[in-house]
Amino acid sequence: MAGRLSLDELERRSQTPVESLAQWRALGLIGSEGEGTFGEQDLQRARLIHLLLRRGVNLDSLVRVERTEPFLDRYLGYLSEHGEGAPRYSLAQVAERVGLDRGIVQRFFEAAGLVGTGEAFSDDDVGLLGGTKVILESGLPQEALVQLLRVYSEALSRVAEAEIRLFHFYVHERLRAEGVSGRDLPAATDVARARMMPFIEPTILYFHRKGFASAVADDALLHLQEGTGLMAPGQLRLAMVFVDLASFTPLTEIMGDEAAAKVLERFSQLVHDAVSRHDGRAVKQMGDAFMLAFREVGSAVACALEIERLSVAEPEFPAVRAGVQWGDVLYREGDYVGANVNTAARLADAAERHQVLVTAAVKERAETVPHVEFVPVGRRVLKGMTEGLDLFEVRGAMDQKTRRVVDPVCGIEVEPERAVARLVFDGLERFFCCQLCLQRFVEAPERWTPR
Repeated sequence: MAGRLSLDELERRSQTPVESLAQWRALGLIGSEGEGTFGEQDLQRARLIHLLLRRGVNLDSLVRVERTEPFLDRYLGYLSEHGEGAPRYSLAQVAERVGLDRGIVQRFFEAAGLVGTGEAFSDDDVGLLGGTKVILESGLPQEALVQLLRVYSEALSRVAEAEIRLFHFYVHERLRAEGVSGRDLPAATDVARARMMPFIEPTILYFHRKGFASAVADDALLHLQEGTGLMAPGQLRLAMVFVDLASFTPLTEIMGDEAAAKVLERFSQLVHDAVSRHDGRAVKQMGDAFMLAFREVGSAVACALEIERLSVAEPEFPAVRAGVQWGDVLYREGDYVGANVNTAARLADAAERHQVLVTAAVKERAETVPHVEFVPVGRRVLKGMTEGLDLFEVRGAMDQKTRRVVDPVCGIEVEPERAVARLVFDGLERFFCCQLCLQRFVEAPERWTPR
């Protein structure tokens, strides 16, 4: 029958052993009674079941849930992009239809995360390749297009993950906490999701247009630089900033993941607020560290100082430290790499609490920034480097420092009058942000007392 799959075909396309598929059919999870073949819906079901089992779901539990409610079908409505009997194509057929070499097609599909053993491609996949051919013919080389496809795939996968995770945490879990249960829970969840879905893609398009407009304006400077022969393809001249939280690891250990996540959420807000005000870009977040990029050195320095100022204004918060470097970097797949990126990261690693470290290259181009002073801290060899660099600490001349004390256990800084507990040990007064930190210190003071 056209559009139907044999058991062997289902095994190949779902990457699931025949024995497992036969068991799932016997349990009523796939296939129809009396049918010896399978449809596209069964393929999607098999893939979802395989994924759930691989991630620790018990098969008996899945069967019980499926018998009380149409659990799998609820998710297949979002997983299945094509109906029963929709045409599918092999890699060779896609290449022939689009008019591209098979090796090029495979490379593009791999960059987009679409290639898997036994995969069959849809009309949408063919359409994607048709678009890539037009882009190639417009002059963008294969290597650049591969980078672009990877950025699209990874960035939008992250967007989709955020949509699903946040909906689950803040809608589904809220309904469950309010007492909605049984069949009413998935029904109420589906109603909420159905209301949200029509707005997702227009919202993505809106932010893409906003980002595109900003990037086009930024591109004007790049054209001027390349027109004077200053830059090589893929190379940009930027100020790179790395900023992170001091003592974040002990804070997580003592306070737990949930408390640490709240601190990190607040830090992220402070960083993004400062970056937007100084015409920069938050390139990526790595744990408690952020990598930022700026066209102007002065903006980078001012942003680093503002992040420091904002963090100090928080009543209880870890200290911030940062490093700033200026120079040529390489652009790759939405990220920046190169020696100057590494230098900025090493500067942040070498910085002390509340310290913003920069090189002479930054000082020379940012000396005109108002209310800022550059204090020499000497010549140092940064971790992983062989040559020493003249380093400077950047200070905001107008900043008013609030007296704060450091909890010796978690590293949180508090104003002395806000400390929950105080303790004199070895002749020094210690301040604690909470009773838990006090207890940990009393249990093993030698661990938290620097020697």
